[in-house]
Amino acid sequence: MNLLLVAVGLSKVVFGGLVAALGIWLAFRGLNRLLGTNPTVELQQGNVAAGIVHAASLLALGWLVQNAVNATFDAVDLTFRGAPFQPGAMARLTFFALMHVGVSLLVGTGVLALGMLLFDRITPGVDELAEVRRGNVALALVLAAILLVIALLTAPGLQAALNGLIPFPELPSSTYRAPS
Repeated sequence: MNLLLVAVGLSKVVFGGLVAALGIWLAFRGLNRLLGTNPTVELQQGNVAAGIVHAASLLALGWLVQNAVNATFDAVDLTFRGAPFQPGAMARLTFFALMHVGVSLLVGTGVLALGMLLFDRITPGVDELAEVRRGNVALALVLAAILLVIALLTAPGLQAALNGLIPFPELPSSTYRAPS
């Protein structure tokens, strides 16, 4: 049993869980401000439309941030593959990973907010957010689809833009292997 691999694996679980918790908090807070609602109250009252939009925003933000988490995990795997544990390298990698994920969460939240504003602009005469607050499920489904499509189509661009923040180690050409 390799204790270093176990420790790295457990640190990935903790890191992924923390990123998910922060992403959920941001998605609920950001959407709360845009919709002018309290997600907890809306869900307790059974507003299906608000639930659909909240669920879509969580999925979309997760889609956007997933690449940042994967890049962090790849950098950890490459940094410590066959090398002795170096606390300085881990601290540096942690700093850059937190920056990478933080920027991804903020940009992702902004992209989703822009998507909601775009939907508002392309449907003149309809107050979409008021309709969601009133429980209009049809409109909520379309808004949810827009959020998911925007996340799906912008995630690769976000990944490409942010890949430079992770300090991937320089590897000799004889050691190129895919991370496990």
